[in-house]
Amino acid sequence: MKILLRFDDITENMNWHLMDKCEKLFDEYNIKPVMGVIPNNQDPILKSFPKRDNFWKVVKSWQQKGWEISMHGYNHLYNQKTFKKDYFKHGGRSEFFGETLNNQSDKIIKGLEIFKKNQIHIRSFFAPNHTYDDNTFVALKRSGIFEVIDGYGFKPYTQNEIKFIPQLFFKIFFLPFGLQTTQIHLNDMNEDDFNLLKDLIEKKNQNIVNYDTALSLLSDKKIDKLFNKLIYFILILKRKIF
Repeated sequence: MKILLRFDDITENMNWHLMDKCEKLFDEYNIKPVMGVIPNNQDPILKSFPKRDNFWKVVKSWQQKGWEISMHGYNHLYNQKTFKKDYFKHGGRSEFFGETLNNQSDKIIKGLEIFKKNQIHIRSFFAPNHTYDDNTFVALKRSGIFEVIDGYGFKPYTQNEIKFIPQLFFKIFFLPFGLQTTQIHLNDMNEDDFNLLKDLIEKKNQNIVNYDTALSLLSDKKIDKLFNKLIYFILILKRKIF
């Protein structure tokens, strides 16, 4: 079993108390997580959290330590409903699904410009609420991004010229095989939740890998593609029932 730690909703307004505790913990165990940064956060709920004025310097320091800085959407505003017609049939509201190709490209280009201005290199992306359509991937590829941290399966795979690193479960839950990516929202956590994360790292730090190691597990073998499809149908069925 390999574990990739993915953090969502990283922005200048967030739960910095727990973020600082996480960073200290990661440094202690040489953990290099994926940080999903919103380049132009306009989400009023996220804006209600404490602000870190030197945010971009902090992000740059993370990248210098080998943490993967990933683009997590553009402004985190949901303008469309998917009715479970999005690429992964995830459902819910979306920042990207249903928008024109030009609008999606514009968001991605503007986001990349903000990262570039702050000397942050971006190669990977994951959309808020896991929601994409075909135009999203066209826009990403036009912008030079060919890696997405979302999808179904227990190994990274290639589809539509995109390398997908699957992210399956909302809670910290692991099976004893494959690569599994967490989805951690610090803003929703309290001290008890942090202690659970700390316990996971203390017990499983040898299983926790960095982004490059996770990506190196990519497999497009027929058996792995078949297994990925099985996982897809199981989770889609679960979402229809519940």
